Amino acid sequence: MDTIASLFSFITTPVSWVIVQFHKVYGALFGDDSGWAWGLSIVSLVVLIRICLIPLFVKQIKSTRNMQVLQPKMKAIQERYKNDKQRQSEEMMKLYKETGTNPLSSCLPILAQSPFFFALYHVLSSIASGKKIGAINQDLLDSARQAHIFGAPLAAKFTDSVEKVTSLDASLTDVRIVTAIMIVLMSASQFFTQRQLMTKNVDLTVKTPYMQQQKMLMYIFPVIFAVMGINFPVGVLVYWLTTNVWTMGQQMYVINQNPTPGSKAQDAYLQRLLKSVTSHGEVRGRTRRKMVKAIVAKGSDRNDIERKFVTGLGKLGLAAQEDGTVQKSEAAAADAEGSQAHKRQQPKRQTKAKRQTAAATAGGAKDTEPAEAGSKTSLEKQDAPQDDKPKSAGKPASGSSRQAKSGQRKGPQRPKHPSKK
Repeated sequence: MDTIASLFSFITTPVSWVIVQFHKVYGALFGDDSGWAWGLSIVSLVVLIRICLIPLFVKQIKSTRNMQVLQPKMKAIQERYKNDKQRQSEEMMKLYKETGTNPLSSCLPILAQSPFFFALYHVLSSIASGKKIGAINQDLLDSARQAHIFGAPLAAKFTDSVEKVTSLDASLTDVRIVTAIMIVLMSASQFFTQRQLMTKNVDLTVKTPYMQQQKMLMYIFPVIFAVMGINFPVGVLVYWLTTNVWTMGQQMYVINQNPTPGSKAQDAYLQRLLKSVTSHGEVRGRTRRKMVKAIVAKGSDRNDIERKFVTGLGKLGLAAQEDGTVQKSEAAAADAEGSQAHKRQQPKRQTKAKRQTAAATAGGAKDTEPAEAGSKTSLEKQDAPQDDKPKSAGKPASGSSRQAKSGQRKGPQRPKHPSKK
């Protein structure tokens, strides 16, 4: 880790200078040697870095939206080449290239933070070793070495020896308890952030390599940080825990305000929007009007959640307009009532017992029909007049061919030979 951190030593001076400036502000409030002064300086460094990374975050959101727009095309490619995985991957890469979409864009904020992360690690490692670095002079070095957060020095690690922890005026038990709790919180926040993205803000009807990548990151990143966390100083754990909390809050805001089409988050958002329209009779807010405008523009390409929202507006006698507003519409109300009536007219499915009873009744009815038919036929034969019998034995009657027994020759019969009488 020290070798990797040394690769980013060129920005240790800017990072240390920012920490010193924040320390001057918080030192005036909590004291120069206070752990809160140094800890809040690191937290403020995180906030400053994340504010600077907002353009990257916006780019990440746009790329994610492009991936969502491509979901139907991805599904078509999967169905077309479902038996040829190599061709399927080639077509996916071709689609990404044509649309200018980068499936790895979700990693941009993490990659952009890496230099600052390792630079801070290098600064804290130097403080633990008693070495001046960047903008931190000897006085600030002594002050930082005396700073403790819940009894753990900022430069202490979980794997430090008793002698090293004692040199920082702390106990090994306090250091390991504090670092263990912070490692658990850091890994849990990382897992919860990724899980929230996968369960609430993803269209699960289409499975793509992008989704598999996100699902893999949900389990890999927490494990990586849990394993590496035992080698992080307390100050670095404060940094990473703060950035995880920032990411989680930022993502919650995006999910609530701009959910992915077809996701659970969109269903919850449109339900809230429908309640708001029910209460106020209009769409309030520019973001909400933009959402309604996008739904109207889709037309017949709307997903089930969006159709449900449009039907809900129709029940209120409202119709969404192209500018994102709603207006009174009797036609929309009639359409909504017609769809509900059509659903009510559909027969309910019978239970298994009822279906078996109906089948047995129908079978019994079929068995009785041939018997009744046979009885009618026999009665008709008994009531037939005797005059219909042929008067001449030599000439067969006209209906004799139809009454011929099975196996006998139809038509006039040849007379038998006298010897066979």
